[in-house]
Amino acid sequence: MDNCLSVLMQYRGLIQMILVLGIGGSFPYGFHISMINYPSLHIRTFINETWIQRYNYPLHHETIMLLWSFIVSVYGIGGVLGNIYGAYLTSKYRKKKCQILMNLIVLVAALFMGFSKMAKSFEMILIGRFLSGIAAGSSLNIHAQYTAEISPKKLRGFSNSTVSIFLTLGKVSGQIMGLSELFGNESLWPLLLAFMGFTALIQTIMLPFFPDSPSYLLIQKNNEDACMKAIKQLWGEGDHQAEVDDILMEKAAMKSTKTLHVLEIFKERSLRWQLYILIITISALQLNGINAVYFYSFEVFRTAKFEEDLIPYISLGLGMCETLSSILCSSLIEPFGRRLLLWGGYMLMIFVLTLLTMTLSLQHRFSWMSYCSVTLVFMFVISFGIGPSGATIAIITEIFSQSFRPSAFLIVGLLNWMCLFALGMSFPYIVGSLGPFCFLIFLGILVFSLIFTILFLPETKGKSIMEIKEEFNKLNFGKRQVLDTENNLPTEYTFCTKL
Repeated sequence: MDNCLSVLMQYRGLIQMILVLGIGGSFPYGFHISMINYPSLHIRTFINETWIQRYNYPLHHETIMLLWSFIVSVYGIGGVLGNIYGAYLTSKYRKKKCQILMNLIVLVAALFMGFSKMAKSFEMILIGRFLSGIAAGSSLNIHAQYTAEISPKKLRGFSNSTVSIFLTLGKVSGQIMGLSELFGNESLWPLLLAFMGFTALIQTIMLPFFPDSPSYLLIQKNNEDACMKAIKQLWGEGDHQAEVDDILMEKAAMKSTKTLHVLEIFKERSLRWQLYILIITISALQLNGINAVYFYSFEVFRTAKFEEDLIPYISLGLGMCETLSSILCSSLIEPFGRRLLLWGGYMLMIFVLTLLTMTLSLQHRFSWMSYCSVTLVFMFVISFGIGPSGATIAIITEIFSQSFRPSAFLIVGLLNWMCLFALGMSFPYIVGSLGPFCFLIFLGILVFSLIFTILFLPETKGKSIMEIKEEFNKLNFGKRQVLDTENNLPTEYTFCTKL
């Protein structure tokens, strides 16, 4: 306990910066995903009433649903554009400056959505959601990269795992604030849509008091004094020379630079297995069945004969379980390592999802089976939070050096948003065709990801970026070629974010 407190005191600057980065990073993304369903009835009514006031006739139900669907999905379109543009900005400018710019976009979006009802314009909600998506797509990239670069090696996994903590906190906050007793009612729903403007304002005020990352200051700006000042502010007093030496080694590897387009990194042999791991782990993060479990949870709760008024609160309990398990992951990731948490999480999810498929298919035959399903739903969410939710981003940030991260996270963002879109479009049809057996698809994805992780993912815990690169050289070039390629490795490139 005393050791934990001493660590917190020494690294209090780092903890404070993690908190400031989180409220404007992955938090808004989680908030917008969860809260948008709560005011859906009120927004659809508002769309119809606005149309009647303008043209003196109501809209057809199908047209209202189409407009509502577009309001929901335009957030994803903005996210893709923000991801692409954000990757370009972070490779050219300071991450801190880019994040402040994104906050200004969020403030404009909040004004559009907050005053939409007063202005009697549902188009303002559409514009606000689009702008919010742009900001979220960029902020997710900035948040993950920034937390990786401000952390010492021994706390890098913890720092990276906080990205998922703030994402789940955003989900839970959206669920809480979306309750009808708070902001999810007919009179206050515009404030619910505009709430992220408040967190953006807080981060905009606080972020200038924190430094740029030490690696950015030393590698990009070549300012060793500013780097040491940032290290002392974030990591406290002490001997941090080993960390500085690691940054200098990374800088030495970047002396000769060449600009590559994003698509060209797929041809670069020295990044082949890093890209394989990126694609597999990010796809598994989105397509592991967690969204399907959340979807099915309402039917499970109804079958278990919970009162309809209680179901939103039980669903809130699911979100809180995911948040708590993500926090637990942040405390386990350093002692146990990223690799163990990832494949261990996959294994637990496979076991629970197999049982859940069985109980869901049998719950109409045996009345007690529905209670088993409720228990398994909570167990699946906890398994996800402890394993893939926190470990995935930590791995992605560590297997790419600083010069590669903007391009790598552009690919991460594109995969993330594309998987969300594909799942959103296809999942209702899959459920309609397969029912509870739809989980067999996700089981297949989890089994493949588990085998791949066990066979090919090296442990990155406690290793410098250059040590991790040497591990991947063995995969990319083969053990026989490693000695030859170490002296003649392809030059480490600085990547632009043009496709």
